[in-house]
Amino acid sequence: MMRTAVIGLGLIGGSMVKDLRKAGITSSIVGVDANEEHGKAAVALGIVDSVAPLEKALSNAELVIIAIPVNAIQKILPTILDLISPTTIVIDGGSTKAQICKAVESHPKRNQFVAAHPIAGTENSGPTAAFNGLFKNKMNIICEPGKSSERALTIAGEVFNALGMNVTFMEAEEHDKHVAYVSHLSHVSSFLLGQTVLDIEGDEKNIFTLAGSGFASTVRLAKSSPEMWAPIFQQNARHLKKALAEYISHLQKFQQYLIDDEVDKLYDTMKQANEIKRVLQGIELKDQISKTEPIVK
Repeated sequence: MMRTAVIGLGLIGGSMVKDLRKAGITSSIVGVDANEEHGKAAVALGIVDSVAPLEKALSNAELVIIAIPVNAIQKILPTILDLISPTTIVIDGGSTKAQICKAVESHPKRNQFVAAHPIAGTENSGPTAAFNGLFKNKMNIICEPGKSSERALTIAGEVFNALGMNVTFMEAEEHDKHVAYVSHLSHVSSFLLGQTVLDIEGDEKNIFTLAGSGFASTVRLAKSSPEMWAPIFQQNARHLKKALAEYISHLQKFQQYLIDDEVDKLYDTMKQANEIKRVLQGIELKDQISKTEPIVK
């Protein structure tokens, strides 16, 4: 069991330590959060045993989990590595990796850091959003594993096994390129769909009366925290700009088919998009197979 410090007491950090406590990975949990009310709530909810300033929280920690916006991770990570003991392991949960990894690439304690991205979440935020089982059977990506020590990877393996996650390994740039398409683009789409509908709400009072489950599921991500997602979009702008350009191109083609009344092309576009079912079924099958495999070999 490890003495644990968790920096960021929202959905991700809170859910992680709830599961780690349940699995018996932690012996005590100290929280750090810039929002004093979040700290009080996390203690009241039993997510952490206490809250403390950063330096005090790190002074006795064997495991450090960082679950704050990616721009804050990039800024504070070198300081965290400066403060930890020579045996403490640090794991982050940022949705971008290249700039975070670059911030500590030459740090003497770089091998005590595991750059991770547990791909899980909801549209909710704050300590009250945390719950057990958020990460179960979800994918986790560890970037630059060759720069982490064998011990760091072993402990990270114990952590992610306790969370019930499947793990793959990537380089940071590869990770950021791929998540621009499969994660970040979907959030942009949801935010802007929500904005588009809100723009006409004043003139169309009945629009939300007609909103069904399809609209609710598509726009759900628009309820996500801007404080978290704006830095993600900024840090991954190079890859996200390309993903957006390709997406906009498809939207423009679809719009033109409507203008030209080319029903056959509309049908063909949707039929081609149906192929995503095959891809998603393949992912589900792969996940089922990998559930029995150890995370770190």
